[in-house]
Amino acid sequence: MKIWIDLANSPHPLLFAPVARELEQRGHEVLVTARDNAQTVELTRERWRDFVVLGGESPRNLAPKAAALTRRSLALRRWARSARPDVALSHNSYAQIVAARALRMPILTAMDFEHQPANHLAFRAADSILVPDVLPRGVIRRQGATARKLRPYAGFKEELYLGDFEPDRSVLSQLGLDPDGERAVVVLRTPPGRAIYHRFENPLFIEVLRTLGSQANVQSVVLTRVAEQRHMIAGLGLPNCVTPDHAVDSRSLLYAADLVIGAGGTMTREAALLGVPTFSVFAGRSPAVDQALQARGRMQRLTRPDQVAAVTKRAGDPEPLTDVRARGKRIIDVFLDALARL
Repeated sequence: MKIWIDLANSPHPLLFAPVARELEQRGHEVLVTARDNAQTVELTRERWRDFVVLGGESPRNLAPKAAALTRRSLALRRWARSARPDVALSHNSYAQIVAARALRMPILTAMDFEHQPANHLAFRAADSILVPDVLPRGVIRRQGATARKLRPYAGFKEELYLGDFEPDRSVLSQLGLDPDGERAVVVLRTPPGRAIYHRFENPLFIEVLRTLGSQANVQSVVLTRVAEQRHMIAGLGLPNCVTPDHAVDSRSLLYAADLVIGAGGTMTREAALLGVPTFSVFAGRSPAVDQALQARGRMQRLTRPDQVAAVTKRAGDPEPLTDVRARGKRIIDVFLDALARL
């Protein structure tokens, strides 16, 4: 079977790499397309030799977003008509879903955020939908995730791929940080400023950066989403803050961190699931997956900058990767079973 995976955002290459590897080991052919958005292509290139780049970054406003989605869906439709895949697989790649539906191709999508307005499009068009079992059934049912389509799984999507690496001990040195010193390493992930579910600024994130910048015993790494965020943070003139202009081995970086501060999203949950002390400054409605991690004591909500006014090195080690890998294997099996049922 030819399985088409579309990678529309930076987390997707990591998410689907172990799924694709398992599919190929079982004799299936995997076709990959990627959107030139944030670090998606760079991360795809690290994992696939052959893939096709179609589409670019998402514009800021809704009307240009819709136009970009239309252009990309048409380009994907033309590509798929030639490549002739049997099934479409993505993590709510709206352009792929529109293109595949136009070609009457079976669609499997995954999603883990119930407050995404575009779920109404993806869930209604998809044939099968994979979601963490903590998502509220009533909310996603109103978005089109009917009981017939729904394939809930135990755990979090980040667990699928989180253990699929060996920590690179040199990651801090590569960024110009001291891996053996007494200063605490804080990793920050910027807010998803262009996402349609996060259409407002997050001033708390900047206040937190300034609070960390005043601490001589802290060294910070800020992983930005778009170039303007990197330029804005550089303009703050913080002496202990690094903003890489290229994709880094984020899992190794999180594994080495003493504290992770994210504005919601995948990287924040990755850190929490690795057992690294984690704060979220997400300014929107808290998703069910984050609420579940908070209830389990793996993540805290950060509401004031003075909560990080005295950062120290972490007390314990992260989660053993053998445990993380075992949880990931179970979720991979759910993905493969859902594909087999289409």
